[in-house]
Amino acid sequence: MQVKHLLLIAILALTAACSSKEVVDENLSEAELYQQAQTDLDNNSYTSATAKLKALESRYPFGRYADQAQLELIYANYKNAEPEAAKSAAERFIRLHPQHPNVDYAYYLKGLTSFDQDVGLLARFLPLDMTKRDPGAARDSYNEFAQLTSRYPNSRYAPDAKQRMIYLRNLLAAYEIHVADYYLTRQAYVAAANRGRYVVENFQETPSVGDGLAVMTEAYQRLHLDELAATSLETLKLNYPNHPSLQDGQFVPSVAEADNRSWLSKATLGLIESRPPLPPGETRANQDVQKQFQDAKDAIPNELKPKDENGDVIEEERHEAEGNNEDRSWFSYMTFGVFD
Repeated sequence: MQVKHLLLIAILALTAACSSKEVVDENLSEAELYQQAQTDLDNNSYTSATAKLKALESRYPFGRYADQAQLELIYANYKNAEPEAAKSAAERFIRLHPQHPNVDYAYYLKGLTSFDQDVGLLARFLPLDMTKRDPGAARDSYNEFAQLTSRYPNSRYAPDAKQRMIYLRNLLAAYEIHVADYYLTRQAYVAAANRGRYVVENFQETPSVGDGLAVMTEAYQRLHLDELAATSLETLKLNYPNHPSLQDGQFVPSVAEADNRSWLSKATLGLIESRPPLPPGETRANQDVQKQFQDAKDAIPNELKPKDENGDVIEEERHEAEGNNEDRSWFSYMTFGVFD
């Protein structure tokens, strides 16, 4: 049944989009235009109201209703689901009338437009998690409401704007935690720790601060940064003792440690390791760079290598490696060093 409703709404939207623009009578006076626009707004005919308000502004730019028409054009565009047009009209009014007694309304509608911009057609019918979506519009809305509350703290719209800012702040913090969790699953522990610290430092008093501390603890543990992990864990226990990551006072990572062994190593239960496990602080990239350096060093012609007094090439590292090989057992030689 919901699919039929969505199809019906889509058909009606396409029909409305393809319909011809309304032609406004050129003989209407300023008062008549404004009155008809008000009637259209009362009847939720926002497309028709937009056409009349634009005509009123263009025909009577210095009339008694010009400023009010510009304000109501912002509202009409907002209700007509045209966010870009609404924000453009709001910015134009703020630029032209910075001292207008109702300029706070333009700031409020500008923030409200960004606030509702993510709530599209599908979001009204499907249970979408807004904390996992692109936070661009939410961040814009927060900044626009912040301008309203800082410039006009006594505005009638300030209390509602502050409540929406609290919601948006919680949403932005939750989004950062989702990104940090993704980094944990991808083993990007430095990026995950940075995201968690960003939440702790910039989103205080939000529900996601505890999650940020948990992310920092887990990431630092994976990086073997024991001191930082212990500090984050103590802060988590002190401020959020009931956090889901704490069970009986012990920290439980949200992501299991990844097994990076090859299929051959897993199949032989670790008897045959294609590549040895990395020591703490070491990375595969660092090993690859070292190998490239050694290969380049071995490729240097003998005439360019340093020589001793007798003219022989100095190869101390090679001699040390050969000396170490003398201690290998016959079993190591037979298996080519696989079981060393």
